[in-house]
Amino acid sequence: MAARRVAFITGGGQGIGKAIAQRLLRDGWAAVIAEVDEEAGRQTEAELKALGPVRFQHVDVAVESQVRSAIGGTVAEFARIDALVNNAGISRNVPLADLALEDWQRVLGVNLTGAMLCARHAAPHLRAAHGTIVNIASTRAYMSEANTEAYSASKGGLVALTHALAVSLGPEVRVNCVSPGWIDVSAWRKRGAVKQATLSAADHSQHPVGRVGRPEDVAACVAYLLSEEAGFVTGANLTLDGGMTRKMIYV
Repeated sequence: MAARRVAFITGGGQGIGKAIAQRLLRDGWAAVIAEVDEEAGRQTEAELKALGPVRFQHVDVAVESQVRSAIGGTVAEFARIDALVNNAGISRNVPLADLALEDWQRVLGVNLTGAMLCARHAAPHLRAAHGTIVNIASTRAYMSEANTEAYSASKGGLVALTHALAVSLGPEVRVNCVSPGWIDVSAWRKRGAVKQATLSAADHSQHPVGRVGRPEDVAACVAYLLSEEAGFVTGANLTLDGGMTRKMIYV
């Protein structure tokens, strides 16, 4: 097992994180599903175990003691960490006047502070492995809908954290960011929450590529950034939105 490259994927129990875990397992990695939702984490572990070594670690990434324990448990079992994928994310989309301070702090705690904590505790192992960090941000880092202050701020911070870490941890560790746009995760939820996608022709047509994104699209981008083919890429933020943020809109 120790000969395999090992990826620590936060929020890996559902959605984009689950797709990343699946893709990396198929590419020959071992995957650690770092997930606060125990039901989702255990379901994903059971579902993906046929693809390769996969382990669920129960962790709230906003709590440093839990991050330290999860990273330590991963190294104890696999003897290494080659990649950290900071994917865990939550939102509290309410009008600014109704945004409670504790909700603001919780969103930043999970989405931004959690990524920093995971990077800090994984860094020695990533340096030893000449490994890679990929942060999952969002196009909300540079465009918004109303009432997304906490989420947008956290994702903008994650983009900035990416280039800061790239400078601080290089040359041993490369650090990059993927900013997805509209990704339909309906079919990638835990069993009790799976939904049938209800996408319209208009939903697809507002993307220059002609469709809404899929979790597999993000997973493929992450797989590239973790590969040796991306060896000259660090500090980058790759927008993955089907061209939506490049389309001028006139009403």
